[in-house]
Amino acid sequence: MGAGATITVIGEAMLELSRAQGDGWNLRYGGDVINTAVHMARSGDKVRLASALGADPMSADLRAQWEAEGVDTALVLAAADRLPGLYAIETDADGERTFHYWRSEAAARRMFALPDSAAMVEQAAQSDLLYFSLITLAILPDEGRESLLSLCEAVKARGGKVAFDGNYRGRLWPDTATARHWRDRAIALADIGLPTLADEVEMGEADDARDAATRWGANEGREIIVKLGGEGCLVGEELVAPPRLVDVVDSSGAGDAFNAGYLHARLTGGTPAEAALAGHRLAGWNIGRRGAIPAKDADAPY
Repeated sequence: MGAGATITVIGEAMLELSRAQGDGWNLRYGGDVINTAVHMARSGDKVRLASALGADPMSADLRAQWEAEGVDTALVLAAADRLPGLYAIETDADGERTFHYWRSEAAARRMFALPDSAAMVEQAAQSDLLYFSLITLAILPDEGRESLLSLCEAVKARGGKVAFDGNYRGRLWPDTATARHWRDRAIALADIGLPTLADEVEMGEADDARDAATRWGANEGREIIVKLGGEGCLVGEELVAPPRLVDVVDSSGAGDAFNAGYLHARLTGGTPAEAALAGHRLAGWNIGRRGAIPAKDADAPY
């Protein structure tokens, strides 16, 4: 891989309602993989989203906004009888979030079961890098999960790489054991793993960052970066701290921004430690502003 690589992110992208204390609701868009895709597109990467939306005006508006950011939406399928998912974020005075979801019938859940799904999969299999998360697996039925893991195998068989973020949301799973099962199957196919220690602890799977890295296969040739929130991240045996402290306005999308900064830097020749610093810079900029994907400004580290 390198600059100019074809990157496909696959997962759910939703309408986002957000507000801070005392504010009215603002309608934007969000979702972990689309957050990462937008940041990478802003950085100049060739990135496309694979997903499904409805055929309604809101879905059309979402497509238009992502395309305006430089994200290719040719692999976003249309499910005529479904709508996009919706989530709401309330942020407290410390920038911490509470989420509410309306996504049980979202179009993205059917992305592998639509008339054009086979063609989407064939195109996605040509990727140099395929990126998805545990949330992607969570929203799919078992048949869709199997299809996604088969897609990972197809990408790797053609010489591409797979990056996987262990983004755990307990309410999306029937139980923790099921989440661990699918997470472990995804890890086995990943070349780059991006777990968050807090998620691993919540799943009862790690005591510290090194334990998490080992469980994710850091000693088996995988590139594992364990995210530690404000403390930084563990890259190999090195703790890479953020270059500076940032006042948290809204922590939405921090990990997604880190992933984008990290992957972009690796694609353009940075070492893992250099890429981690790039991820910290982008995440720090992100959490200093409202929304999962803040509008670009003069301080944006793209």
